[in-house]
Amino acid sequence: MSGHSKWAQIKRKKGVADVKKGAMFTRLGREISIAAREGGGDPNANFALRLAVDKARANNMPKENIERAIKRGTGELKEGGQLEEVMYEGYGPGGAALLVQVLTDNRNRAASEVRHLFTRGGGNLAAANAVAWLFEKKGVITIENPKNAEELELELIDAGADDLKVDGNLVEAYSAPENLRALRDALDKRKIAFTSAELAWIAKTPAQISDEQAISTLKLMESLEEHDDVQKVFTNLDISDAVMAKFEGAKEHA
Repeated sequence: MSGHSKWAQIKRKKGVADVKKGAMFTRLGREISIAAREGGGDPNANFALRLAVDKARANNMPKENIERAIKRGTGELKEGGQLEEVMYEGYGPGGAALLVQVLTDNRNRAASEVRHLFTRGGGNLAAANAVAWLFEKKGVITIENPKNAEELELELIDAGADDLKVDGNLVEAYSAPENLRALRDALDKRKIAFTSAELAWIAKTPAQISDEQAISTLKLMESLEEHDDVQKVFTNLDISDAVMAKFEGAKEHA
């Protein structure tokens, strides 16, 4: 399950900056609209929409913004261009695989700008299915600062988790995509609080590259996530604590 935990930590740390520039609400709104368009506007009947709305609420997105995004997705509100979901694939410096999930109203513009970011960051955009086979789609539930990690692990397994990862004060429970709802409902029933529940592309095998290449890859990932059309970036990079510390240190002294 390489890359996911530590990159998720980085994204949470920079969340405040995203809110300040308005990018986070834009991304959340697009995610809600796509979910509503594909499965209807009722979060109780549309689990993907429920996940998107819960994420928006967790990030303090105003209720009226959420409702407007749902109506935009269902077609009740004619606002902006038609959103399209695109997955771009590529390689970072050193060859680590990257999947870039994009929601855009202009596919040609998004492709050009994502390609430019890859090139500028020392990576390269690849053809469809070049790296996707290195990942598998999973349901991921994240729990931070558990009181008793060992006891929690047993609870998660009993609740239906297929796999677990413990990384410091962070626990991630994995399931098949179609089982995420059941796992989440089981945690709600057991009153186990969690930080997030989402569908993610998880690497099957970690990629090992030099620390310098790993830091360059993280910089590329961050620049991609700062693009307005990019929703998420996934990698098979094995991010060590040492690399994480160097990356954060370089940012603080930039």
